[in-house]
Amino acid sequence: MTSRREFLGAAGALFCGCGLLRSAHAQAQRRVAVAVNGKPVKTIDVHAHCAFAETLPLLDNDRSVLVNNVRGAEEAFVDINQRFAAMDQQKVDMEVLSVNPFWYRRDRDNAAQIVKVNNEKMAELCAKHSDRFAGFCSLTLQDPQLAVQELETAIRRQGLKGAAIGDSVADWEFSDPRFHPVWQKAEELGAVLFIHPQGVAELNRRLRGNGWLANAIGNPLGTTIALSKMIFEGTFDRFSGLKVIAAHGGGFLPSYADRSDHACLVGPANCDPNVKLAKKPTEYLRQIWFDSLIFSPEAIRHLQAQVGASQIVLGSDYPYPWAMAPVDHIFACDSLNDEQKLDVLGRTAAKLLNIAA
Repeated sequence: MTSRREFLGAAGALFCGCGLLRSAHAQAQRRVAVAVNGKPVKTIDVHAHCAFAETLPLLDNDRSVLVNNVRGAEEAFVDINQRFAAMDQQKVDMEVLSVNPFWYRRDRDNAAQIVKVNNEKMAELCAKHSDRFAGFCSLTLQDPQLAVQELETAIRRQGLKGAAIGDSVADWEFSDPRFHPVWQKAEELGAVLFIHPQGVAELNRRLRGNGWLANAIGNPLGTTIALSKMIFEGTFDRFSGLKVIAAHGGGFLPSYADRSDHACLVGPANCDPNVKLAKKPTEYLRQIWFDSLIFSPEAIRHLQAQVGASQIVLGSDYPYPWAMAPVDHIFACDSLNDEQKLDVLGRTAAKLLNIAA
């Protein structure tokens, strides 16, 4: 039988807004490891966000750039006790932190300053709390040559694990050759790229109205387009060792990927005969990793069938309350056997990101 983490003093836990705070007694108690059929595992959430107040002077002190009208947004400014309490309640041992890239359409020099502060503060935070946090760096991708330098500094000197990137930069897709030096450097360094969508701005008019469709539809669509372009334009062939994690279970792509295998057969005039892929489009999904931030065991079962359990890693989107019990979500998935649950909960991420398990 699968076992879960037990907490001493857990009765002291309480919700406060979106976050989770514990009583002083509960905070003093030792965390007990999550175990699957008696085997402990270090749970690693690869999809957790933060923001740094030190960037505000570079934003004309416009706090709304970093904190918008979304539940949990204020908690992106990390309060250590609050964040650790939330992680303990979620049964998360380690978060791999990232800053959502909001600077791609800003002036290049301003963006570079923001990225510099982000990476310095991220490295500082992760070094101070190395048992609980690892981090993805930020990149000034509107200047790919600068991004190459930033990535090398982040990995070689700052101890970060890779880079959090959007789904495109201004009007440029990640498959554009201008980004090849960045992906080449990431491949060389073994750096992981965490693709987190920023929505699809050209659809904003149609997505206005009830339901926050700009996020509910636009964000998964952004990831779907980014991955599809990288597949069909040959990016994953050119950089076959590139390590990519796609947020939100890869958007819509894994749910309808088989259509991609038929597109050029049905409409060859719409496909470039000079781009000769090494394998079927769906086969590239098995060299990409996907977070578990999809909302039911059935969704995990389908993702597992499409990409393999080995390509799924834990993700919550904390502090935004999309998935407040990410570990329990994996325990509820009958399609995963015990070894696969151990992998999804932390072992795969530990290996991918070179984190001590």
